[in-house]
Amino acid sequence: MKFLLIIACSVLFLAGAMAQNTSLKPVPEWMKTAYFYQIYPQSFKDTNGDGIGDLNGIIEKLDYIKWLGCNALWLNPCFESAFMDAGYDVIDYYKVAPRYGTNDDLKRLFKEAHKRGMRVCLDLVAGHTSDQHPWFKESQKKEKNEFTDRYIWTSDSTVKPEKYVSGTFGRNGAYRKNFFDCQPALNYGFAQPDPDHPWEQPVTAEGPRKTRAELMRIMDYWLSMGADGFRVDMAPSLIKNDPDKVETNKLWAEVRSHMQKKFPESVLIAEWGHPGRAVQAGFMMDFMIHLGPDAFSSMFFNEEGTYPRDSCYFRLDGKGTPTDFVSAYMNNLRDVDGKGYICVPTANHDFQRLACGSRNTPEQLKVALTFLMTLQSIPLVYYGDEIGLRFISGLPDKEGSLIKGKYNRAGTRTPMQWNTTKGAGFSDGDPASFYLPVDSSTFRPNVEAEMGDPSSVLNFTRKLIELRKQTDALGTNGKIEFLYAQKCAYPLVYKRTNGKETYVIVLNPSAQRYQVELNYPAVLRAVPVWVNQVAISPENGKLRIDANGVSYGIFKLLE
Repeated sequence: MKFLLIIACSVLFLAGAMAQNTSLKPVPEWMKTAYFYQIYPQSFKDTNGDGIGDLNGIIEKLDYIKWLGCNALWLNPCFESAFMDAGYDVIDYYKVAPRYGTNDDLKRLFKEAHKRGMRVCLDLVAGHTSDQHPWFKESQKKEKNEFTDRYIWTSDSTVKPEKYVSGTFGRNGAYRKNFFDCQPALNYGFAQPDPDHPWEQPVTAEGPRKTRAELMRIMDYWLSMGADGFRVDMAPSLIKNDPDKVETNKLWAEVRSHMQKKFPESVLIAEWGHPGRAVQAGFMMDFMIHLGPDAFSSMFFNEEGTYPRDSCYFRLDGKGTPTDFVSAYMNNLRDVDGKGYICVPTANHDFQRLACGSRNTPEQLKVALTFLMTLQSIPLVYYGDEIGLRFISGLPDKEGSLIKGKYNRAGTRTPMQWNTTKGAGFSDGDPASFYLPVDSSTFRPNVEAEMGDPSSVLNFTRKLIELRKQTDALGTNGKIEFLYAQKCAYPLVYKRTNGKETYVIVLNPSAQRYQVELNYPAVLRAVPVWVNQVAISPENGKLRIDANGVSYGIFKLLE
């Protein structure tokens, strides 16, 4: 009887958490037509000759980003930092890092973006600070103070569980880290505190509640200055020992409600890696990336890069399979339907670019970009991917780019190539070992040259974004159905439809020609819209598809 009572209470508690999320205000309408462009600030555009990109450089290139077709920005962390992890170790959440400019510069960026009809989302490192943050220094003191319980400390320095760091501190204890040792975890509490660990406070304790309140103050500060929202770093990890994410969901529902009450058009984006779960927690968009199920990785991670692997679907050898991606994608799409969005980015700052390893020609990149821009999800271009900027192997560890001694993220954080001159907008001063351009690819991408080349990756990306904008069925309103996505098989075929128009997309990233025949009744014609080396012949209730190696095609079906 006692067991049944516990189960019943648990079910009611979970139902209460879910019901709380159903009361959230709708996602702002502008997200439906958002095209994101992610900027790694230190590598984008240097305007003061110190070898590091800055906010003025971003402002200078807003017209370029708008010309490309993107209307929303996500900036990697730009707050004051020790830069032991590229800005993800914050020293002051209320101050722009001097290397990038000032708070007034960021305010001006918001203003200039809004004048162009563009939105700007900041990266919010919500789960931890730098070990140089004044809050953490106060929490180390023996005397109890405002910040004693704002981090997670054991009750004795000899007690050091996994992920806890010991040292010489005023207080007697070891602290919980989130990633690197220099990133002490902020205390949002434990969903299920261990009675044998007296330092594990519940989420209702004073320290966790104050941490939560401070998080919302930080958000209010930047939103009132003109920010349009936040991408939240490590979003599911703030509350510890929360296996079912019940308390995590309640936290983000509270944050979103607070945010939308004051700033109705603001957005909350997760780094979760599982959009279905992130949207249930109250986020409006999440990324299908290398985190979570083996989906994005199985499509794009090849023999070189931050996380190399033996095979992937977008590779010439034709040994990949799309089934893991399709399964995870469709499950997430079902779970977010009507409540939020999926984003499948071209890449990001944590893993390899599209141009990586043997995927190293404009033609191969165009096949991949056609896929990413025709999914039922919000597109995101990681800076440089629109010109085919290549992942560079073998770069030195820079600002925490090296993970576990072998996974190097530096190769995807190299400078944007604006032109063919040395430095491409960056000085050759310190820190040259990271910020100077390095490119070993057979083609040398840069904006200046590609703007004048109608066949370039840049113009391809721009025109593809424009096609999506002009074609409702290819946008977030259109539904998606995979018609041919077989294990270890090519090409990949799917359709997009809004109930009025239907389009079929065919992608063959392998080097070999493939022919398939699909059942599809009542089609009279397949009109080529965006085609290279692919043919579709409707006949007798079937679609006969002929796809040469490294080919793509978008066809409008007439019934």
